[in-house]
Amino acid sequence: QVRLVESGGGLVQAGGSLRLSCAASRSIYSINAMRWYRQAPGKQRELVAALTTGGMPNYADSVKGRFTISRDNAKNTVYLQMNSLKPEDTALYYCNVDTLYPFRDYWGQGTQVTVSS
Repeated sequence: QVRLVESGGGLVQAGGSLRLSCAASRSIYSINAMRWYRQAPGKQRELVAALTTGGMPNYADSVKGRFTISRDNAKNTVYLQMNSLKPEDTALYYCNVDTLYPFRDYWGQGTQVTVSS
């Protein structure tokens, strides 16, 4: 079983930056996509950024130009660089990885990001 562990969350002032990391407990094969989601209190979970194997990254409109998703295969890690943070970015951030053969869907436990105004 693969475990995903997020880190890098915290409290930051508006305009600041954070880099989230999501490390897998072992190598994951046949990855379809790696994604970051977030969920704010009282709101539904939303997709923030996605990176498909061999594809271009995709971002929610609300974070385009400010967030960057990337991966380091050697470290089994996916990152989310978050710049120009806003109070509305405050949420619990989760990483997600799904594979094709066999199909698996892995989730981390989440890391809290709080942006103060």
